[in-house]
Amino acid sequence: MVNLPTARQTTRETMEDTQTQAATARPAAPTDSTPADAVMRVEGLNVYYGDFLAVKDVTLRFARHEITALIGPSGCGKSTVLRSLNRMNDLIPNARVEGAVFFNDQDIYDPDVDPVEVRRRVGMVFQKPNPFPKSIYENVAWGARINGFKGKRGELDDLVERALRQAALWDEVKDKLHESGYSLSGGQQQRLCIARALAPNPEVLLMDEPASALDPIATLRIEELMLSLKEQYTIIIVTHNMQQAGRVSDRTAFFSVEVDERGQRTGKLVEFDLTDKLFTQPAMKETEDYITGRFG
Repeated sequence: MVNLPTARQTTRETMEDTQTQAATARPAAPTDSTPADAVMRVEGLNVYYGDFLAVKDVTLRFARHEITALIGPSGCGKSTVLRSLNRMNDLIPNARVEGAVFFNDQDIYDPDVDPVEVRRRVGMVFQKPNPFPKSIYENVAWGARINGFKGKRGELDDLVERALRQAALWDEVKDKLHESGYSLSGGQQQRLCIARALAPNPEVLLMDEPASALDPIATLRIEELMLSLKEQYTIIIVTHNMQQAGRVSDRTAFFSVEVDERGQRTGKLVEFDLTDKLFTQPAMKETEDYITGRFG
C-alpha cells in the first residue's frame, strides 16, 4: 500500500500549549480566492450512483488551517462531495467516482491507497450525534484503537484526555468518564463524536451539518470549537445555515442544481471564493439569488 504523505513532523502539543501559541501567533487571514497551500485538492470530480450523475466536474482547493464551508440548496451535491474527500462514498452500493482527490499531493483514489488510512487522516463528524453504546472513555478510545493504536493504558488515558480537551468537553466529563455516552446532552454528544474523530490524530476534519440537530446554545459551542480547532486542523463543513458559514468559514463554495431535458438533477459548483467576498460581492448571479433568498 502507498503511504499517504504527511505535513506534520512532530506530535501535536497539549491543548494548553496550543491555545497559548494561538493567542500569540494566529494564522494570517486568507487573502486570495485560490489558496496556494492546499492540504486537499479536488480536480474534475464526478460522482455517480449507478447511472445517475449526482455531482459533476468539481474542482476545489482546501487550504491548511482554514475552515471551508460548502453551501447550497438540498440535492446540490454538498454532502456527496464531502464524503468523496475521505472515500466514504466507497461504502455506498453502486457509487462511483471519476476525477481525482489529492491529499498532500497523493491521489486518495489510487488503487494502492488504503481507504482505512485515508479515513484516519481525514476524519468525519456526521449530522446527528452518534455516540456508541459505550462509556465516554471507550467512545474516544475506540477512535484510536480502530486506527491501530497499540500504546499502554497510561498512553491511552493521555490520548483520551487530549481528544476530550480539544473537543472542549474534558472539564464537563472528567469525573464521569465511565458513564454512558448516551448520558450526555445532544451538544455534548456531538462534541464527544468530535473527540472520537480527533483521537486518531487526523490532519483534516470533515463536518456534515454538525449543528443542524442542536439548539442555538449548543450550536454556538460547536462553532466556537471549530474556530479553535482550525489552529491545528483543516476543517471542511457542509451547512444549510448561511449565517453559520458567514460566522466560521474563511472560504465558501456555493453549489447549485442543474436540470437536464429529462428532468435529471445534477449538482454543480457555481462559485468558490473568500467568504466575505462571496457573501458581499458574488461573481455569479445564481450565487447572489441564493444568498438573497430569491431561490433555494
